[in-house]
Amino acid sequence: MNIGQAAKASGVSAKMIRYYEQTGLIPKADRRQSGYRDYSDTDVHMLRFIRRSRDLGFSVAEIQELLGLWRDESRESAEVKRLAQSHIDDLKKRIAALEDMTNTLTKLVGACHGDHRPHCPILEGLESDGADEDLSIRPRRGAVAG
Repeated sequence: MNIGQAAKASGVSAKMIRYYEQTGLIPKADRRQSGYRDYSDTDVHMLRFIRRSRDLGFSVAEIQELLGLWRDESRESAEVKRLAQSHIDDLKKRIAALEDMTNTLTKLVGACHGDHRPHCPILEGLESDGADEDLSIRPRRGAVAG
């Protein structure tokens, strides 16, 4: 099948298929006499594997490692599990960081009156170093503490 058909069958865009070939994630496709790429069912199966791995947030380097393990019938499942667990740990760290960001922004938005005055706790919070957790006690910019 040509690249368009392989893209449709795998759910991976033709542009990404070319990118994966260029970076060596997948082998370069055979070429027809006309010069067009020719993909097999096996190629489409590999592209689906890559798409699913990307959907789960694995990096290209991690997918390269997963593909190597997938192709290696003498692999140990412990190695696959180690890679997946490492990815879970990374996802949990990113989730915690996103929750921290959400909490901070929620506090900043809650401290802002959103009215016609120029005083804006959101902007003040963005200019701070983040060390002051209690946003209500921070003096306004230019205000004299007393």
